[in-house]
Amino acid sequence: MRRREALSLCKAGFGGLAMLGLSASSRRVLGQIGSAGGAQGYQVKTPKAKSIIFLYMDGGISQVDSFDPKPRLAKENGENPYRKFKVDATQFDNIGSILKSPWEFKQYGDSGMWMSDLFPHIATCVDDIAMINSMVADFPEHTNANYFLHTGIGIQGRPSMGAWINYGLGSENNDLPGYVVLDGGLIPPGGLDNFKSGFLPASHQASILRAGPQTLPNIRPQEQSSAIQQAKLKLARAMDKSLLGALGHADEVDAAIFNDELAFRMQASVPELADIRGESPAIRKLYGLDAEDKNMRGYAAQCLLARRLVERGVRFIELTCPNCGHDRWDQHQNLKAGHSDNAHAVDQPVAALLKDLKSRGLLESTLVVFAGEFGRTPFAQGRDGRDHNPSAFSLWMAGAGIKGGTVYGRTDEYGYRVIENPTTIHDLHATMLHLLGVDHEKLTFRFSGRDIRLTDVHGHVIKDILA
Repeated sequence: MRRREALSLCKAGFGGLAMLGLSASSRRVLGQIGSAGGAQGYQVKTPKAKSIIFLYMDGGISQVDSFDPKPRLAKENGENPYRKFKVDATQFDNIGSILKSPWEFKQYGDSGMWMSDLFPHIATCVDDIAMINSMVADFPEHTNANYFLHTGIGIQGRPSMGAWINYGLGSENNDLPGYVVLDGGLIPPGGLDNFKSGFLPASHQASILRAGPQTLPNIRPQEQSSAIQQAKLKLARAMDKSLLGALGHADEVDAAIFNDELAFRMQASVPELADIRGESPAIRKLYGLDAEDKNMRGYAAQCLLARRLVERGVRFIELTCPNCGHDRWDQHQNLKAGHSDNAHAVDQPVAALLKDLKSRGLLESTLVVFAGEFGRTPFAQGRDGRDHNPSAFSLWMAGAGIKGGTVYGRTDEYGYRVIENPTTIHDLHATMLHLLGVDHEKLTFRFSGRDIRLTDVHGHVIKDILA
C-alpha cells in the first residue's frame, strides 16, 4: 500500500477510536461514524421509542369489515352503488352491489372504540391503540402500493423505511442486525425490494429471519474446527481490505466487510435468540404457540421472536403474513372465509405481543404499527369479494408516545372516501421517525445530485394521536 492510500484509509480512525471509548454502545457509534454506517449531521431529539415492530398485513384488509363500521352498508345491502355515489374505476372492473359486512361491530374498552368480530383479542387492547381511519394511498395496485408503503415512493429501488431507520440510528446490539424482517412464508408483491437498502449502504438492508429452530440458514459453521473458519475469515478480510486499498473509499466493500463480521457474530447470537425453551407455559398459551391452527402457531412464533428482538436492542422488526391459503388479505372473492382465516391466524398473537410488551415495561419504548398497503371497496367485486380501494383505509399504532383509545380521521357513510383528516404514508413515516427522536426533514442522504429523504418533500407528524 502506498503512503497516500494509507493516509486516505486511516485519516478518521483515531477520532473514531476515541468516540468508541466514550460510547456505551460500540455498535451504535460504528453505525454513525463508519462509511458503512449511518447518517451524520443531524440531531436526534429525546425519543419516545427505541424500537418499532411493524405488523405488515399484506394484501389490504377491508376497513369496513374490521375497524371502520358503516351501518349504511347493511341498510343498502344489494343496492346499486352507481345510484348512491360516484364509483371510481377499480383494479378488475367487476363492480357488484353494495355489500354489508359479514361481521358485527361492537365498542370496547374505556374508550368505546369500535372493532369487528374479526379481532376479538386485539379488541381487548383498544385503550392502548390509536386508530387512524383516514389513510389514503397513491396506488391501487399491490406492487406499487407496497413500494409506497415501505419506501415512500411507488417505484422499485428506493431504501425501505427500516433501512432509513437503521441508517439514521444504528442498532443497540453489536451481535444482531438493526433491521430484521421475519419471513411468515409469503413474499409480497414487489418482492424483497420492499426491504432493501436502495442507494443507502448495503449494511442497512433487512436481514431475513424465520421464527423456529432454523431461524437463519447456514448459521452453524460447517468447518471441522474454529481455526479453519477463522483462517477463511481472515483471508476474506485481507482480500476485502486489499481491494479497499486499491479503490479508496468504497461503500460496497465497506458494507461487505461489516456484513461478514456481523454474520460471524450472529453465529452465537441467533441460536440464543431462537431458543425459547426458557419461555413459560403461560407465555406459550398467551401467544398461541400450541394452538391447533398451524398458521396461528407460525405467527405466534413471529410475534414472540419480535419481542425477543426488541429485548436485545434491534431497532426495526417487520412481520410478514402467514400463508393461510387465501392469497394474503387480498380477497377479491370469498371475503368471509379469507378474512376469517387470516384474522384467526394473527389476532391472538398480536394481542399477546401488546400485552406481553406492556407487562415487561417494553411497550413504553416500543412502537407497534399494524398496517396494509390500501383498503377495499364498500361494494362487492362480483358477488362476495371486495376490490382494492386506495381512497380510504385504516391502520393502528400502539405503544411508545401513542395516545391510546384515540380514533383519528373519518370516512363517508360508506367507508369509501376520507372526509376528515386525510392521512398519507408520508405522514405515517414522519410520525414513526418523530417517535424515534428523528426529524424526518433532516434525515437525508445525498444521491443523484440532491439530498433525499424517506418522506421525499411531503409528510407531517400526526400530532393528534401522540400522548
